[in-house]
Amino acid sequence: MQLPGIRPVFSLLASGLLLSQVARAQAPTVPDSVRSVPPRVTTAAVGQVSWLRRPALWRVAVPVTLVALGYVSRNENVLDEMKEEVNEETREHFPHFRTSIDDYSRHLPVWGAYGLYALGVKGQRGVVPFTVCYGLSHALSTSIVSNLKRLGHTQRPDNPADFSSFPSAHTAEAFMTATLLHEQFGRDRPWVSVAGYSVATATGAMRMLNNRHWVTDVLAGAGIGFLSAETVWRLYPVAARLLPRTMGHKLLLLPAYLPGGSLGATLVVR
Repeated sequence: MQLPGIRPVFSLLASGLLLSQVARAQAPTVPDSVRSVPPRVTTAAVGQVSWLRRPALWRVAVPVTLVALGYVSRNENVLDEMKEEVNEETREHFPHFRTSIDDYSRHLPVWGAYGLYALGVKGQRGVVPFTVCYGLSHALSTSIVSNLKRLGHTQRPDNPADFSSFPSAHTAEAFMTATLLHEQFGRDRPWVSVAGYSVATATGAMRMLNNRHWVTDVLAGAGIGFLSAETVWRLYPVAARLLPRTMGHKLLLLPAYLPGGSLGATLVVR
């Protein structure tokens, strides 16, 4: 999958800012002489401001903003100065930090999900739909990350000759698996969500402590992972309804071990 570029990201942000300005301009005002009288709230006025309170808007706007800011920070500007300052502070306080735990912790939330399945814990969906969502989310996240790495062409803090810093693939994978864990088991069990996102956050922190990524790379990776999982999770029921009912009896799911130690799955149609 080829990305059309970063322009759609800024178009979305610009549209959001424009809508906020329109909503602010159209908000009803009350003269000073009648401020003691509660203003009459109309349906139209409520509609103009209620969209700001929609969780779905923020669940998209915040991750997209993190990705956009990370992309902008690759140039010489205030964001670039900020990420370099954070890196300098990190290296000053943790000069000898080295670990490979982040290579494994990015997969820990999805391993936790299968562990809960093994213990008989009931989730929102069955193990096969969950695995399909995991495979599709991983493919989407990996594709976005690889294309942005090519477009961003950002130097790594520990190796100026390596231009694959933005965004962080480890962090994207960690937040993708944590979001799937949350959707599958965390709705009724908040501790599961807290555990999953804590592991994802720790993975991003370790990428910075290992001096492999800038803070903007990590934040962008978190946004990509979250959006990839949410997109697939929301669209899966729609796609499943479009498949023939007999298709479910013809599917065979097999575990697969990918290069680099990654765990995946192969879906076979019999």
